[in-house]
Amino acid sequence: MNRLFSGIAALAFTCGVGYMATPPARAQGCIVARSSTTDLSPETQGGYLEQGDWEVAIGYRHQFSYKHFVGDVEQTYRVQQGTEVMNKINLEDLNVTYQATPRVSVTLSAPVLLASRRGNSSYYTSTTSGIGDTSVVAQTWLWNPKTTKRGNISVGLGVQAPTGKDNESNNVLTSATATTPSVVTADYSIQPGSGGWAGVIEWQAFRDAGDFVFYTDGDYLATQGGTNNVLRSATALSQPLTAYNAIQDEYLLEAGVAHPISLIKGLTLTFGPRMEGVPAHDIFGNNLGFRRPGFAISAEPGFVYARGGSMFQFSVARAIYRDRTKSVPDDMLGTHGDAAFADYVWLASYTYHIPSHRNTEH
Repeated sequence: MNRLFSGIAALAFTCGVGYMATPPARAQGCIVARSSTTDLSPETQGGYLEQGDWEVAIGYRHQFSYKHFVGDVEQTYRVQQGTEVMNKINLEDLNVTYQATPRVSVTLSAPVLLASRRGNSSYYTSTTSGIGDTSVVAQTWLWNPKTTKRGNISVGLGVQAPTGKDNESNNVLTSATATTPSVVTADYSIQPGSGGWAGVIEWQAFRDAGDFVFYTDGDYLATQGGTNNVLRSATALSQPLTAYNAIQDEYLLEAGVAHPISLIKGLTLTFGPRMEGVPAHDIFGNNLGFRRPGFAISAEPGFVYARGGSMFQFSVARAIYRDRTKSVPDDMLGTHGDAAFADYVWLASYTYHIPSHRNTEH
């Protein structure tokens, strides 16, 4: 039980959408959310994976955003006046991990997005669906798993490819008097893809303290920057700085504590803070184009339940602080745009462990 608990807690940050084996993505609502970010590091069932083992995981993320913020101030009048914009995100991630050596694993991740966006006073709803940007990430434990049981640190490097469409559009009637459908490009916050290449940097650490395991993890998506050449709308060229969608970096930071429930074998409770967002400045490339930078800090309780070769994870991230920061065009134009954030992000995942044939102890 101790070995199982250590393995689960070390890799699982709050069941279901923080992660070490999927591409970073995140933030909430109008900002961006392109990954369910299930926290599926190289160790799950019974501790560290053995050489030759496989894991297959499916992650799910749901959120509904409608509360608008400028900076950290909620624009409550938007709901009162019925002018709020509502985003619904349903995101699934398929992750396949292979443990190449006792310390090194490789994970392939492919997200699938189903999303919609509608202004409360709008005549139409924009919808999108399709595969997102896929990634391949290699992770390694800094210390030998065979001799390090009570704590370790993992780092990962990878690449994310622009396999998702970034220019999904809808044919819609834009008003009650319209007789001919118009082609409307969906907002970038519900596009399956970003339109650019990116490097993935991720890390995690855990420490087994007996009845509790303390853990932290995070990741950063460093994109190529610039814009993806998707014109936001037919009238967007009137403002050249924000006419096209920006390709944006993204990040996630998590920490927490996990505790096993002795009355239910295989059940572990988790809790900790979570921060995810989009910076105003990318590491590479220029920072022009349209973006809604900002971040959300949430409290995220959850649980992990392991039985046999399966592991179930579930958590709910409740936002406690939200901030729509200024973009570079905002600074240049003397403006400060807004963004809608979700109150809750619902996260779940299922992981199945496939042991190597030579690992008969599994």
